[in-house]
Amino acid sequence: MARLDGKVAVITGGASGIGESAVRLFVAEGARVVIGDVQEERARALAAELGSATRAVVADVREDRAVAGLVATAVDEFGALDVMYNNAGVGMVEGEIADAPEETFDFVTAINLKGVWLGIKHAARRMREHGGGAIISTASVAGLHGFERQAVYAMTKAGVISLTRSAAAEGGPHGIRVNCICPGGIVTPLSAPSPRAAEIVAERFADIHPLGRAGQPIDIAQAALWLAGDESSLVTGQAIVVDGGWSSVDARWQRLIGQMSDRNRAGVRPDGAPLGAE
Repeated sequence: MARLDGKVAVITGGASGIGESAVRLFVAEGARVVIGDVQEERARALAAELGSATRAVVADVREDRAVAGLVATAVDEFGALDVMYNNAGVGMVEGEIADAPEETFDFVTAINLKGVWLGIKHAARRMREHGGGAIISTASVAGLHGFERQAVYAMTKAGVISLTRSAAAEGGPHGIRVNCICPGGIVTPLSAPSPRAAEIVAERFADIHPLGRAGQPIDIAQAALWLAGDESSLVTGQAIVVDGGWSSVDARWQRLIGQMSDRNRAGVRPDGAPLGAE
């Protein structure tokens, strides 16, 4: 039997990147899926490709009515809501806090944090009256450590982690499990908008991941599949890190160590002098 056989899911940001991989994987594992996204053409094309197990809905997760509509579509079209995957998000180079415009704060926060809060709110409202379910959100390793020149992004992802824990405490008595996933360096249209950019980004992510390869959307989709299914029935309130080991080390320190090792092999000290020189 497929791992999500008979389950109904909503996936926001489902038309591309991690969301698209999750949609494809969930459908392959037996789920019926509502694809929520602002990218109407991509969402409808994906639904047309995958057939009757999917519905595409244009939805901006910043809007309460839109998120409520995703849940309503799942119930009206498929009769239930078992899984809510709050995946929609945005990231950008913001600049230093001292120089960043207020509009950046408002925009990133509305999508990355308010959108997740709305998804949890409307999913939990349905699930607590119908035997529970699984709520998953996409956070980030940035929420664990902070990112230079992406302070708002990091703040919102830390907020997703905290929100996940609070919602898990509230949802537990109703059989609602709430978890989030913290991706590391994943090659998606958000991080790499062109094929050439994808090559460059993949190389850089591979360099900072101790496992030596960049993450792909399917890596996160697989984690979401596990959290959505019955195999994780005792797991709630957790931030599941999927980052190739990135968060286990200080990436900048690792690069410095690597540079020093290269110099040592070449017989040169870090200051450029030959080894053994005083």
